[in-house]
Amino acid sequence: MSNGRTRDEKSDAAPRRASRRSFTKTLAAAVLSAPAIAVSAQTPPAKSEPKAPPNPQPTPATAQQPQPPSPVAVAYAEIARLRFGEHLSAEQLESVKRDLEGNVRTADRLRAYKLKNSDEPDFIFIA
Repeated sequence: MSNGRTRDEKSDAAPRRASRRSFTKTLAAAVLSAPAIAVSAQTPPAKSEPKAPPNPQPTPATAQQPQPPSPVAVAYAEIARLRFGEHLSAEQLESVKRDLEGNVRTADRLRAYKLKNSDEPDFIFIA
């Protein structure tokens, strides 16, 4: 060792190569932590909640009136009454009507949402 360095000093100066085991551990940690990092990056910062007004304003009575049932829901309810009416009580038939109305309104909201050609499905199919 003519230049005065010891063997340990030479190894510190040379670039260290990662072993396959440490590389695999690092890669696995990156893969496992990626979803958590992505979620935290997409989460907006917490906002302070606005304070409620000291005296809540009464809402007009017209805003609380239920919407009239859609003609489609009425038709579905009539079909259900004709087909299953003998097996349903009056309360059950009203419950079916409310459920059908909710289903029709949900379908209308879904139908109103327009997708672009570039929108992808929410799932990945692998055969």
